[in-house]
Amino acid sequence: MAGFAADAPALEGWTHVYSGKVRDLYVPADDAVTDRVLVVASDRISAYDFVLASEIPDKGKVLTQLSLWWFEQLDVPNHVVSTDVPAEVAGRAMVCRKLDMYPIECIARGYLTGSGLAEYRQSRTVCSLPLPEGLVDGSKLEPAIFTPSAKADVGEHDENITYEQTVERVGVEVAAELRRLTLDVYTTAERIARERGIVLADTKVEFGLDPVSGAITLGDEVLTPDSSRFWDAETYEPGRSQPSFDKQFVRDWLTSAESGWDRSSGQEPPELPNDIVEKTRARYIEAYERLTGTVFSA
Repeated sequence: MAGFAADAPALEGWTHVYSGKVRDLYVPADDAVTDRVLVVASDRISAYDFVLASEIPDKGKVLTQLSLWWFEQLDVPNHVVSTDVPAEVAGRAMVCRKLDMYPIECIARGYLTGSGLAEYRQSRTVCSLPLPEGLVDGSKLEPAIFTPSAKADVGEHDENITYEQTVERVGVEVAAELRRLTLDVYTTAERIARERGIVLADTKVEFGLDPVSGAITLGDEVLTPDSSRFWDAETYEPGRSQPSFDKQFVRDWLTSAESGWDRSSGQEPPELPNDIVEKTRARYIEAYERLTGTVFSA
């Protein structure tokens, strides 16, 4: 499989097979075990389709621990088998069932922002779904909508697609179940987050088929600042851009005059200043602690 060229650590009992923007995947060195995969979340961070040279300390642990917490809150089958992992990646890795992943990024939007807002301003639609007039940045969508995208290779943009195009890719029954499960995940998580003073604006989840049980199963990560937009409920105000619990500091600095980087140049972004790294780390940890109600332990 093609992927990001990362220096993944060697782990006893496991063979590295793939690296994405953030995660490294391993399979058991024992060829007799074919239904398991080790998912390791690195401290890498991506922005504007680039994997940056700078890393965010403890980001991989935050993503993994928050995903594990969410998996426990959701009444949806998931791929986690165990957290008994090699010591070198303790806290940032999960042993998971190997799934046959569907080629769909399953996105639920409960609020209008991001690429959805850009499309709405042009056509009053999001992924060709018609929406009412008069919506603004941050408007709540009732009910939440399912807006899938087609998975892209590392370094490429995912492509927004219609529900009908989803059906063409995975079939009528699977498309309907992906939509149902995605909106179930969002509805449950939105309620839990709101109880903790956080607005879950939108989220991306991925599903695969468990070849043993035949069940459509939640895979990858879930409901982290890398895959979701979390806003502070106290400062939420429709009609403007909302501060997010994610890599906003990174994006803002990269597009500022201070960075000296031209996004359209095709050149690699520069390294991040220490203060941007520290602020981004703090924002990820704040999201973890507010959602779970526990203190993050590195």
